Amino acid sequence: MTMSQYTDTLMMIAPVAFRYNEQTAGNNYYQKVLEGLSPDQTQAKARKEFDDFVSKLQAAGVTVHVIEDTLEPDTPDSIFPNNWVSFHKDATVVLYPMNAENRRLERRGDILDVLRERGLKIDQVIDMTEAEEKGHFLEGTGSMVLDRVQGIAYAAISERTEEDLLYAFCHEMDYTPCVFSAFQQVDKERLPIYHTNVMMCVADEFVVICLDCIDDLEERHTVIDTIEESQKELIEISEEQVEHFAGNMLQVGNDKMKFLVMSSSAFKCLDQEQIESIEAHCPIIHSSLDTIEACGGGSARCMMAEVFLPKSIS
Repeated sequence: MTMSQYTDTLMMIAPVAFRYNEQTAGNNYYQKVLEGLSPDQTQAKARKEFDDFVSKLQAAGVTVHVIEDTLEPDTPDSIFPNNWVSFHKDATVVLYPMNAENRRLERRGDILDVLRERGLKIDQVIDMTEAEEKGHFLEGTGSMVLDRVQGIAYAAISERTEEDLLYAFCHEMDYTPCVFSAFQQVDKERLPIYHTNVMMCVADEFVVICLDCIDDLEERHTVIDTIEESQKELIEISEEQVEHFAGNMLQVGNDKMKFLVMSSSAFKCLDQEQIESIEAHCPIIHSSLDTIEACGGGSARCMMAEVFLPKSIS
């Protein structure tokens, strides 16, 4: 089975009641309360950002399976589906254990039914969610940044990324773990970054990463060595750029085209040399996600669940 690092098919959840999620704010230090905006205004701004983003992806030739969220149950972070599900080329779906109780409600079996109805093949579902009962979590491709071709799962350990679960995933899906700790400055403290995909992105020929987030120099060199052994160019970003979601990027595309997708906030904080390094490999698509980033503490990559599922044979 030929593996590709990127796909031209995404699943995205359209928000109906997007807002600041108090249950995730305890360890997501990027979330902010937007003063002066009513819940309806916040939702309206988030929905416009979502629709504009989807339109840009579709204009670039990306297939986007848009699924409408539901008002009940209350799922303010449903716009970030990559944390509860991943779709793989061998027709496997993996469901993940989530830290926040209201995020667990985002898992919807009917979404898998919709994808089947739209001609996608699902042969097995690997359900890891029982770990929630023991207080162990692994939040999908937020917790893990996958090099799908080389079979490497990069993971920064945090409250939302439990090492034993990472090893269980790697054993089941045939990945080799690259484990480290990543931190951000919060006031005067170095605190764990909640998701790996905030500080790094793996593309087909390059990796965007904030090495300064990896305080342990031995771990940092292990990550560098792993990237270099995979023969990818290392494009470094700063901790300040991470705060503008410059690490929260995703490559999409097919045999004829490929792009690196990010928010406009991420794009604007990159310097010219970084942009040229990326564009030497592929063009950039960016879209304004200011409301979603501020209230949700996540950005472009978090909104896109990659669909590698094969098509059903009718």
